[in-house]
Amino acid sequence: MKDRKIILETIGLTKHYGGVQALNDANFTMFEDEHVAIVGDNGAGKSTFVRNITGVEQRTAGEVYVDGKSVNFRSPQEARDHGIETVYQNLALADHLDVPTNIFLGREEVMFEFGPLSWLNKKAMAKRSAELLEETGVKIPDVRQPVAGMSGGQRQCVAISRAAGWGSKLIVMDEPTAALGIQETTRVENIIRGLKERGVPVIIVSHNLRQVFNLVDRIVVFRRGRIAGVLDAKTASGNDVVAMITGVDQGVHEGASYI
Repeated sequence: MKDRKIILETIGLTKHYGGVQALNDANFTMFEDEHVAIVGDNGAGKSTFVRNITGVEQRTAGEVYVDGKSVNFRSPQEARDHGIETVYQNLALADHLDVPTNIFLGREEVMFEFGPLSWLNKKAMAKRSAELLEETGVKIPDVRQPVAGMSGGQRQCVAISRAAGWGSKLIVMDEPTAALGIQETTRVENIIRGLKERGVPVIIVSHNLRQVFNLVDRIVVFRRGRIAGVLDAKTASGNDVVAMITGVDQGVHEGASYI
């Protein structure tokens, strides 16, 4: 692992809300060519960790490094400017807008600017959106319809395509299939596998252990605001992960390994 490039690292990342210690001393490393799962019980610190590395919240203490450089994102836009995109549970899509407009939301391509008025290059945005959908294997019959009329799986695919289009360094997915049915979940999982083949690093926050073992290289377990351990997805078992989540047994089965 010494020769692999580290794209994201946190050292002693800590977040307190008054007297509530939501995240304590989180040391995390992410390599450029891997997919990592973050798991843990409710309130374990998973979402707090994600919010603090993506600029939604500001840390109480600790350091965050992207490509070896210290960063202190003050907003999600700053994280996006550094190539870190997040797919949230609520998707953060504008329901009344179509697919190209959602993909380019906040990054609109402009043909002409007249003071406060702009003329959008809708043709270029539609073309690039179609390319992104094709690259991620997303099939949407009519990209010009508002996303409010789409299924949950289609909406999730649009959000992932947007992230894949702009996430040059890292994509973070928060429970990407939590509200989806079996077929739509399979579709989204195939898209995530496609990102792996393209070498796009992904962090997945999930409660679905089957999904975790099928999609990632390493599993980072959070418990009570701390990182309880890191497991190799190829050698660990579901029981190993559950034991670490609950704290019932600190050991892992023979053949499993910490990283």
